[in-house]
Amino acid sequence: MSQASFPEQVSYVFAREKGFVRLPDREALTVAVREDANPLGLLEVRRSLGTVFRLEPYPKSEYERLLAEVFGRGPVDDSEVDAALDARRGLESLVDNIPEATDLLDGSDDAPVIRLINGLLHDAVKRGASDIHIDPFEDRLSIRYRIDGDLTEVLSPPRQLSDAMATRIKVMSRLDIAERRLPQDGRISLTVGGRSIDVRVATLPTRFGERVVLRLLDTRNALLDLSDLGMDAGTFRRFADVLTQPNGVILVTGPVGSGKTTTLYSALSRLNTGRGNIMTLEDPIEYGLPGISQTQMDHKVGLTFAATLRSILRQDPNIVMVGEIRDAETAEVAFEFASTGRLALSTLHTNSAAGAVTRLRDMGVEPYLVASTLRAVLAQRLVRKLCEVCKSERDATEHEKISLGLDPNRAFRVHDGAGCMACGHTGYKGRIGIYELLVVDPALRQLISASADEHDIDAAAFEANDHLMDNGLRQVIMGTTSPGEVIRVCRRETRHAGI
Repeated sequence: MSQASFPEQVSYVFAREKGFVRLPDREALTVAVREDANPLGLLEVRRSLGTVFRLEPYPKSEYERLLAEVFGRGPVDDSEVDAALDARRGLESLVDNIPEATDLLDGSDDAPVIRLINGLLHDAVKRGASDIHIDPFEDRLSIRYRIDGDLTEVLSPPRQLSDAMATRIKVMSRLDIAERRLPQDGRISLTVGGRSIDVRVATLPTRFGERVVLRLLDTRNALLDLSDLGMDAGTFRRFADVLTQPNGVILVTGPVGSGKTTTLYSALSRLNTGRGNIMTLEDPIEYGLPGISQTQMDHKVGLTFAATLRSILRQDPNIVMVGEIRDAETAEVAFEFASTGRLALSTLHTNSAAGAVTRLRDMGVEPYLVASTLRAVLAQRLVRKLCEVCKSERDATEHEKISLGLDPNRAFRVHDGAGCMACGHTGYKGRIGIYELLVVDPALRQLISASADEHDIDAAAFEANDHLMDNGLRQVIMGTTSPGEVIRVCRRETRHAGI
């Protein structure tokens, strides 16, 4: 009998409870049997497979690993998913094919749940979603995609699907399916439409079941060149020049989800010429970077940013990327590291570039060390791009002109998106970064060393360069985004933009 003609695999729940599972990739039909398996289960396996087979005994611990490998494979096959998705009703057609049951994975066939989850992953990647949120409520599940930063509900199936979906996702990400009281984190590697997708899985117990969030990390995003980030020519030129510095600290700041990691990865890709030793310390590692040594932090065993950075000098690095400066110890060690002649890149959570300087000072880093070691701070936000199909031009309102720092007595033309099929009726499609770049020159170095306040540092740094609002306004005037988007993500500047 050929491999292709073998009978179907037994269900996951049967394999877990009875201790029998068919081994894939064997020339002869072979069933693994756990050392403490119930012999009566053998009759059920014989009836299920319907033909003769070989038995291969496994110790309990190895059998558990085998289950995770066999049932965690589940590739997202485009042709299979496309065939399962009804042309008119999309994901809802997959839900309709699932029989009503208290626990679907306790049945003999868990294929409908697998098809639903594969369909969700396929559809989310196709629509450019960054996250899938699965929320159980009293009488329904809410399944939402995060697209261009906003959550949109795409499906609302019965709540009875909650346990089945959570269990299947846990199997795929090799988590403990029996543990429902504690949060868990896992990972799934998939190929969807020829694209390698890394899926970070996080579960959280809630009142009505486990909440699951899947973060979809497209490895292509890690390979963006710095020129692909949408920086204006002036900011790009200045930032590229800063990256040529042989030593010092370069920081990227902004709120969660503002694209800081993508910017750092793009910077590292530009620096990765093969002539230097580049290392990263991350929590977690989001993308694999070819030719760069990446280390995953593990706080349970003491592998923290600060502790690892202290030890990394023995590895002779030229450039180090620290995922985040989140405490005083990491900040101090990073600056001391850079002061030894290395280049350090990291992120910091502040609202502005100038705010990063005062934040470091508040963390306890000495002003003289910040002044002598800090090379630049890039603050950034992501704004949604207007859909090219449905955007239209209009006059800016008085409120918009005041909020954008424009002269309210002057006429300005701006754009909005009406919403169409191409953009999912949102008016927006894709996102672009807006930036402000503080480069530490001799005048700024003197201000920082003298412990000047944030306002003075900000005024000196951006006298002739864009603030975030100025940079966003350029995108508004070019018709790339709407006034509302820039007003939403940028802090209000007190001076006029001067455009």
